[in-house]
Amino acid sequence: MDTDERHLSDLLSLKDRVAIVTGACGWLGSAMSRGLAEAGARLVVTSRDAARAADFAQTLPGEGHLGLGFRQAETDTIPDFVSQVVERMGKIDVLVNNAYGATGPEIDTATADDFDEAYHVGVTGYFLLARDVMLHLRQRQAPGSIINIGSMYGVIGSYPSLYDGLPLNSAPNYHALKGGLVHLTRHLAAYWAKYNIRVNTLSPGPFPKPAMQAKAEGFVERLEEKVPLGRMGRPDELKGIVVLLASDASSYITGQNYLVDGGWTAW
Repeated sequence: MDTDERHLSDLLSLKDRVAIVTGACGWLGSAMSRGLAEAGARLVVTSRDAARAADFAQTLPGEGHLGLGFRQAETDTIPDFVSQVVERMGKIDVLVNNAYGATGPEIDTATADDFDEAYHVGVTGYFLLARDVMLHLRQRQAPGSIINIGSMYGVIGSYPSLYDGLPLNSAPNYHALKGGLVHLTRHLAAYWAKYNIRVNTLSPGPFPKPAMQAKAEGFVERLEEKVPLGRMGRPDELKGIVVLLASDASSYITGQNYLVDGGWTAW
């Protein structure tokens, strides 16, 4: 047996790591944040509402968490945001690029502005924040993990029949930006591997928010017919994969897109 072999519990531990999760207070962001905190990380959680972020940080297990107001669409603020995190937390080891906010237009009426806004937050903002974290890690000569939150809709189209007759749609700008994000991840992983900085995408499948489920009767049942596991995802089912990708347990994994979709894309 290799005497340098580490126990799995040590590989998965995030003790002494600092992780940023943007858009941390939402349906999926909150679960991923809790998972990272449960693994021992100190977190910086962000929201467009600073008070909401501060309150959420206080609910996380462990100590030393920080909640900050941050609008990823305001890309000129990213360098100062990263500097503030380093000043207050001492370092950054992990970034979970999760924040998103844009319009959800119908395919027949989507405008250039709809696409510009979505790309600016979900591709441009993700890249600029990831790059500033990379520069910090490179300066420290420290390994790190960057996790971009994508979607199964970044690799497949949606079924039009899922939305027929319902007050919901599958926005074309969302599909386009998530597909671009998956490939951006591969590109960054190839360029930053020499610094031992890993870049991966975590792509959830059907995890509809309760409000969406309530808004459109029958929508969940339509979705469940497309899922081999026969049900919707639960937010806590993202905890394991985000901890894996953030930790040393995935130290030989980079440039990949992990689909957590109940088997949807296996059909």
